[in-house]
Amino acid sequence: MLKNYLKVAFRNLQTKKTFSFINVTGLAVGMAGAILILLWVQNEYSYDSFHANNTSLYKVWNRYLGKDYIGMSDITPSPMGTALKDGFPEVKSSARVYWSMDRLFNYKDVSLKAKGNDVDKAFLTMFSFPLVEGSTSHALDDVNSMVITQSLAKKIFKDADPMNQLVKIANSQTFKVTGVLKDLPNNTEFDFEYLVSLAANERNYTDGSWGNNSYYTYVQLQPGVNGDQLNQKVKNLAKKNGQKDQEVFLYPFSKMHLYSRFDNGKVAGGRIEIVRLLLGIAGIILLIACINFMNLSTAQSQKRAKEVGVRKVMGAARFSLISQFLTESLAITLIAGLFALALAQLCLPAFNQLTSKQLFINYADPIFWLAFLGFILFTGVIAGSYPAFFLSAFRPVKVLKGKFSAVRSAISPRKVLVVLQFSVAIVLIISTVVVYRQIKFAQSRDTGYNVNRLVEVPVEGDIRKNYQLIKDDLINSGAATAMCQTSLDVTLDGSTSGGFSLDGINKDQQNISFSRFGTSGDFIKTMGLKLIAGRDIDFTAYPSDSVACMLNETAVKQLGIKDPVGNFIKSGTFPIKIVGVFKDFIIQSPYVNTGPMIVFATRGWIYNTVIRFSAQNDMAKNLQTAEKIFKKYNPAYPFTYNFVDTQYRKKFNDQQQTGKLAGIFACLTIFISCLGLFGLASYMAENRAKEIGIRKVLGASVASITQMLTREFVALVVIAIIVAIPVAWWAASKWLQDFTYRISIGWVTFAVAGATAILIAILTVSFQSVKAAIANPVNSIKSE
Repeated sequence: MLKNYLKVAFRNLQTKKTFSFINVTGLAVGMAGAILILLWVQNEYSYDSFHANNTSLYKVWNRYLGKDYIGMSDITPSPMGTALKDGFPEVKSSARVYWSMDRLFNYKDVSLKAKGNDVDKAFLTMFSFPLVEGSTSHALDDVNSMVITQSLAKKIFKDADPMNQLVKIANSQTFKVTGVLKDLPNNTEFDFEYLVSLAANERNYTDGSWGNNSYYTYVQLQPGVNGDQLNQKVKNLAKKNGQKDQEVFLYPFSKMHLYSRFDNGKVAGGRIEIVRLLLGIAGIILLIACINFMNLSTAQSQKRAKEVGVRKVMGAARFSLISQFLTESLAITLIAGLFALALAQLCLPAFNQLTSKQLFINYADPIFWLAFLGFILFTGVIAGSYPAFFLSAFRPVKVLKGKFSAVRSAISPRKVLVVLQFSVAIVLIISTVVVYRQIKFAQSRDTGYNVNRLVEVPVEGDIRKNYQLIKDDLINSGAATAMCQTSLDVTLDGSTSGGFSLDGINKDQQNISFSRFGTSGDFIKTMGLKLIAGRDIDFTAYPSDSVACMLNETAVKQLGIKDPVGNFIKSGTFPIKIVGVFKDFIIQSPYVNTGPMIVFATRGWIYNTVIRFSAQNDMAKNLQTAEKIFKKYNPAYPFTYNFVDTQYRKKFNDQQQTGKLAGIFACLTIFISCLGLFGLASYMAENRAKEIGIRKVLGASVASITQMLTREFVALVVIAIIVAIPVAWWAASKWLQDFTYRISIGWVTFAVAGATAILIAILTVSFQSVKAAIANPVNSIKSE
């Protein structure tokens, strides 16, 4: 029986080549899009799931209890991990991780830079990053021990055994290689090529106080411990150590990748929203491809009616007819699925580049093939279910007497499906336009400083010692107009602090969370900031600036200072003089309002150099001059730099990626919808060939016939626009709520999307309509 079903299915494919091509192509494109999205989604859900202790790993967070707002930070003080491990028996292990840093590695004649972290030794036992050489339990026991990845080992030692080799880092410290790690997989939040013992440099990173937040802290709980219950015990840990209005809580590490956005102290989403969006788009693309199949199958119902009638007269039960049509659907879906797999593989490199991932299809995994067959079965049943039940319901008496005719009513399932297809396409078009408008709106926002010709160079080697000489040479050469040193990258909100007030006791002021920067001076001039009052920090002219600071506008407003310049704010009881006030500039997300900021004068907390290059020279020439000067005073290190405008643009990456993906899949949706519309138009023109011939004989023009054939489809698209607009408005409004700084949607977006959909529909249908209208009427009516 199955063999007969398949024989009939392939015979139909051969005899109806146009419809077969449209069906297979539509399903293949839809399935290929769904496969790519599902690969991406699977990768997102698998992040860090390979850790054996994944369910018992937690990241430590601070919750700052302000008067009107609860702030959040995952940067914690140095004693946090030890206090949790020693004070709570539910905590099995703890490990601190210092920020990722690029360091210079020297071994014999090899000199290169690599990115890694300082970690506590428990890190390797808590997380499952396997060692191919060495012991996870003891690899970081010694102060100057280090583990490196296989790739880094290959770069440094070539084919030699790296174990126990001595490597100089930053031209100052010597570390022994005590372990070799497997290269990190592509589904982990961590990104390092080496790990060194935190004990070697801990004294350089923090003073060890509870008020100095410098580390990420992770804990592993004992088996069976409930994290929510433990949070009730640990939340007052910071308060007990002098940090008023600050709570501690543990957040599951397994949720960090997808649920890492907090709003007013509560989980508010994160990447899970993009995952859900793309899952929805995958389902929509697949559904639209299935709708095409349904429409084209039911459109041919009149031609297959007699086949159904004969089979029923010969004794075929309805179940066997349903089985036959579902088998045909599954056969077509299997063919389309194989094409889809080839298409997905072909598009995978471009998709990986777009999503910044390293996705691949594991053909050797039996689970993949089981999932693929399940995917084929699901799609085939969805696509073939409606045609199967529709065609098997024909009554043989009417059909064989020739009384069967296609139903032409105001509302039919086929029309509903076409409206649904284009409604979805229009929603995706509008969503894509809104995403790009929001990105452009944020990009056009005034950053508050001049990002052009602004370059950052990391402070390493002898740069700190020779800073003034480097600065003088750069300015005297004409390559630079200004230069300063800062604690952190100027596009990174990497340090926050509270506890500031005018009188040292005002709790409302002390609860305000400030973004903190340190500078050696010339901060305003180098950054191109607008100085509202006072002056820049200047150690040379004002030695007392060692206890001075500058505030931004928002900080002045929130502290309620009327005449800030010359006034003092206190950190506890320590007074800090305000010497300047500058206009707000963006270091956080460009989609939120700028928060309060304080810029300290410092000589020690310096890790970044900012250079304002001259506009009088070509930028390439400026960089060549800078490279010579830096090599002169810091010969052991390569000259590495980052353009600030490039770093700033990275803040838009997530939204741009979402916009690109939405745009690509919106185009796929439109393409599949148009394929279906093209097929329906072809079928309509074929069925109405005699009518068109008679109309032409009676004097109808090509234009009037084309209009007649196109009118019905355009009407369906107009209905789709009416259905899509409120849905798109709701979806876009909900997405925009996540941004403080956002656009208003406006009617133009809807008008453009609607007009685009109508134009696409007209172009798709008119090809077949014009072809039918210009055909020779003799050929269509000669049999009459």
